[in-house]
Amino acid sequence: MFRFDKSNRVTPDFKLTEGFALAANGLDAEVISLPGHSRGSIGILTSDGDCFVGDLLENTRRPVLNSIMDDLAAAHASVEKLKSLNVKTVYPGHGQPFALEQIEDSD
Repeated sequence: MFRFDKSNRVTPDFKLTEGFALAANGLDAEVISLPGHSRGSIGILTSDGDCFVGDLLENTRRPVLNSIMDDLAAAHASVEKLKSLNVKTVYPGHGQPFALEQIEDSD
């Protein structure tokens, strides 16, 4: 959809990969891999059960998968992964936070 040439790219200070602990950066949380919306998508899961999921999920009318997915099967697998973790409140990329139990399956 959007194309960036090499001059628009950045070099990260560090890479956020599955299990990366953020405590050294002042946040009692870890990185979880949540592909589906795009390859390499991540979420941030705090020790309190708050999970920031980016564009994997949205809650503009109700909690569902985002309407734009690179890999629908991976997105569904990411939702199942969230259900297996200690997630209490989901913070989607679009819309209001919601309890994980409210997620609706959609294609």
